[in-house]
Parts: sequence; structure tokens; C-alpha cells
Amino acid sequence: MGLARRSTHHRVCGVNPLPRIAGCGTEFAIDLLRGKWKAVILARLKDGPLRYGDLRRLIPGIADKVLTERLVDLTELGFIEAAGERGAYRLSARGEAARPMLEALYAWGANEARDRGVIIRDG
Repeated sequence: MGLARRSTHHRVCGVNPLPRIAGCGTEFAIDLLRGKWKAVILARLKDGPLRYGDLRRLIPGIADKVLTERLVDLTELGFIEAAGERGAYRLSARGEAARPMLEALYAWGANEARDRGVIIRDG
């Protein structure tokens, strides 16, 4: 059953509706962070608040439209919020709760990259 069963509620901004039933916690977590950019944005924000332009510079592979959409998605999902500075974003309490997972994912990815001869370019 899992992710095939979705709520009929659609959000105006385009965030896909969350599943009503998930097979396990991992399945639900992956569904929340569907796509590579949400997790990458959260990983960048775990180091502190960033403005849109900073995120754009730190994530050069993401298109402006996609960055804007993912920021809206993450805000609506409650992972990020506006920071005190104009145009800045930071992790919300829910995003902070995801910090250990983000750090573990980063460490695992960095080790895998090293083992496979892949260069990580941290900005």
C-alpha cells in the first residue's frame, strides 16, 4: 500500500500531498524529502541562516525556479522559516530535529565519495 495511497488534499503552492499511510518511518522520511534538492537545502541551512543568494551560490546546480519552489515546500512542511534578516531562511524547530539525520547523511555520503574516488566540493 505505502505511498500509492495519497490524501486528496492538494496544497496551493504545489507541494505534493503527504501519504495517509507509510510502510515504515524511512519510507515516510524519504517521501517528505522527495527529490535531491530538499535535503541539500536543509543540509546547507544546518550550518546557519542563509539568504536566497547564498543558497543559490552554494547550490549551483539548482535552477532559480526550483530553489524558490523547494523553499516554499520546505516552509509549508515546517522544516524552515524566515530568519531575522530580510530574505534569509533558517531551520525551524522541526528542521533542527532533522539535524542528526542530515549530519549522518552528509558523513555517509562523504565517506562513500572518498571510497569511490569522488571529489566533494563544499562551498
